[in-house]
Amino acid sequence: MNDLEISNNTTFESIKHIDEEGREYWYARELMPLLEYTKWQNFSKVIDKAKIACEQSNNSILEQFTDVSKPIKGGNGNIQTSIDYKLTRYACYLIAQNGDSRKKVIAEAQTYFAVQTRKQELSEKEYMLLTEDEKRFYQRELTRKGNYSLNQTARKVGVKNFDQFHNYGYKGLYNGETADDIAKRKGLRYREDILDNMGSDELIVNLFRISQTEQKLKKNNIQGENNANQTHYEVGKKVRRAIADIGGTMPEELPTPEKSLKVLEKESKKKLTNKNIIK
Repeated sequence: MNDLEISNNTTFESIKHIDEEGREYWYARELMPLLEYTKWQNFSKVIDKAKIACEQSNNSILEQFTDVSKPIKGGNGNIQTSIDYKLTRYACYLIAQNGDSRKKVIAEAQTYFAVQTRKQELSEKEYMLLTEDEKRFYQRELTRKGNYSLNQTARKVGVKNFDQFHNYGYKGLYNGETADDIAKRKGLRYREDILDNMGSDELIVNLFRISQTEQKLKKNNIQGENNANQTHYEVGKKVRRAIADIGGTMPEELPTPEKSLKVLEKESKKKLTNKNIIK
């Protein structure tokens, strides 16, 4: 991964949101400054062009550009409308395609969202056809990116002890278990990654915990390490309660896969090497 890819990943992924059904979205108002637009009036023209391109490609504008405008009360008491949109990754790509091409960040956004949109399309269409191990690899990559983004947000609000911070999230979700407790229950070796030893369903639950914690830290403007830790714990506990409410299986009751993803990765590389030797 080169510096440009790292920069793009950090920039655009840092403002990504995930809804209750696990779908990604961006807010137009948050994307606007990243694309170096200072006035909504100018940015809204780019959005209008992107909508036209969306329609011409036979995609639903309403599904790609969801209106989330809100009424706000001005200083003089008048009610005004704050226009905003929830954007899919594809909508972000179309906006970048119709932005000011003279800006370097626009060119970077075009490349980034084009590549990521294609990856997302492939994953969504083919996900149900994947084997359980393939689903695990896919969800593990999402949790890796999610934790990276969460850590960036947590650092900004004052978190320094990240092991402790993540343990608070685990304790909320796993009924008091820390990462070490989970590892021992799964029978893992010292310092072996617990996320590499989860099935796809357990990874999905943790991804939801991760994304919702980041959103709450941002939305509620949480400040201070203790408050961040407590927020992570509360989110984990609420996710656990939601599982109980729908009659789902608690994460600690989900089966641990026979092989970790690290082992599967090594086996895959070994098979590929042997195959090349035979050739």
